[in-house]
Amino acid sequence: MSHLEIERKFLVNSDGWRSRIRSSTAMRQGYLNNEQHCSVRVRIADDRAWLNLKGVTIGAQRLEFEYEIPVTDAHPMLDQLTCKPLIEKTRHLVDVGDHTWEIDVFEGDNAGLIVAEIELDDPDECFDKPEWLGEEVTDDARYYNTCLSSHPFKNWALSNDAS
Repeated sequence: MSHLEIERKFLVNSDGWRSRIRSSTAMRQGYLNNEQHCSVRVRIADDRAWLNLKGVTIGAQRLEFEYEIPVTDAHPMLDQLTCKPLIEKTRHLVDVGDHTWEIDVFEGDNAGLIVAEIELDDPDECFDKPEWLGEEVTDDARYYNTCLSSHPFKNWALSNDAS
């Protein structure tokens, strides 16, 4: 199993994807460190939990390792060990062509932000770009969940970082 994640990230410019939702999962996640060389994340999705380690991004690629952990351990980790605020979102899966898009609708301190991600087998892989897909933000660190945890979307207008 390869531990190389190849992911592209886009803003969403309309609700055209909503009628094509295959499944949805509510998620809470937090980070156990301030990213320098890697991020260490705890995520709860429905009744399951994971510990995830991701390397520093190089373009659309980075090393990723993920391990399922008991959800009874994940709750106190999120509540007591992670940096705040937590990332709260609902992830919707939408199939387009041969790929599945993960569309994250953020809540809490990141409410109003909707991001679509696609995982690829190759950085140059072709994929269908649906009409609801907006600007690509793969290389914009502000949209990484680690950054949204330390600099939430609700504060962007205040600091004029959204331009």
